[in-house]
Amino acid sequence: GVCGVYTPYNFGIMYDLFPGSLSFLNIFGIVFCVFLMFKGLYFPSTDDNGSSGSWVKDYLWGTELYPRVFGLDLKRFINCRFSMTYWQLAGFSFCYRSYVLHDNEMDWGLFFSALSQYLYLVKFFFWEMGYMRSIDIIVDRAGYEIQWGCLVWVPSVYTFHSRFLVQNPSRLSFNTALGIFILSMAGVLLNYAADRERDIFRASNGKCKVWGSHPKYITAKYTIVDRKTGKEVEKTSLLLASGFWGMARHFQYFFELTAAYCWCLLANPFQNGILVMFYAVFLTALLVDRAKRDTDKCRLKYGKYYQEYCELVP
Repeated sequence: GVCGVYTPYNFGIMYDLFPGSLSFLNIFGIVFCVFLMFKGLYFPSTDDNGSSGSWVKDYLWGTELYPRVFGLDLKRFINCRFSMTYWQLAGFSFCYRSYVLHDNEMDWGLFFSALSQYLYLVKFFFWEMGYMRSIDIIVDRAGYEIQWGCLVWVPSVYTFHSRFLVQNPSRLSFNTALGIFILSMAGVLLNYAADRERDIFRASNGKCKVWGSHPKYITAKYTIVDRKTGKEVEKTSLLLASGFWGMARHFQYFFELTAAYCWCLLANPFQNGILVMFYAVFLTALLVDRAKRDTDKCRLKYGKYYQEYCELVP
C-alpha cells in the first residue's frame, strides 16, 4: 500500500525535540545578543544606535533599533518569522503527539486551544504591519530582553499550557471545549476589529465613520528633530476617541487577554492545577506594563493634547 512506500511526516517532532531545541535556542540566544551588542556599537545599520554607558544595559536593552545583516531585518525575522511561526505550529504538533500517545483519542481541550492559537496567529501575520508600529518594534532595541525573549521565552512559555496537555489531558468534553473556543475566537476577532478600526481611521485621516457616526478625535501636534538638518519639524497625529477606542484606553488588550485566559482554561486548571494559567497571568503583567509605557510615551510626545484625550477616554 501507500504507507509501505511513503512514511507520513511525524508532525509530533516539535514536541519530541522540544528539550534539545530549547537548550540550543537558549545558548544561541545568549551568544547572538552579544553579537547584536557589538554590531550596534561598531557596525550599526541605522542612525538609531548607541551605548547607554553600561555594558550590562547595552546587552539587556540593545544598542541598535533595527539591526540588519545582508539586508535581512534581524529583529523582524526573530520576532515575527521565527517566534510567531514556532508558536503557531507548536499547538498542532503537541495535539498530534497527544492523539498518538493516548491511543488515537482526541483531547478536545488541546485541539481547540491549538486551533484558536493558530487562527490568532493567522490574524497576527495578516495584521503584521500593525505590529510593526507597536512599542516592541518602534521603541525597544534589539537586545537580550526582546531577542532572547522571542527565541526562548515565547517557544517555552507561550506554548506551555498546550505542551502540558500532552502528558496530562484536559478531559474536557467536546461541548465544554467548544464553548471556551468560541469565547476565545470572540476575543481574537474583536481584537482584530479594534486594530482594524484604528487602521482605517488613520488611513483615511479621520474621514471615515466609526460605528455609523463621524468619529471623535484629538488633533495632536508634536515636534521632532530632523536627523539630517538638526532642525525641529512639527508633525500632527489624530488620536481616535470613538468606537472601541472611545470605550477605554488600551481596551484592545481586554480582547487579547480574553483569548489568552480561554487558551489556559482549555488546559483545565481545575484538574491540572493553576500552573497552566501561567501564560495568561504573565501576559496580563506584560500588557499592564506595556499600557503604562505607552501612556508615558504619549504624555511626553503629545503633552496637553494627550491630556485632552484622557479627558475624553477613561
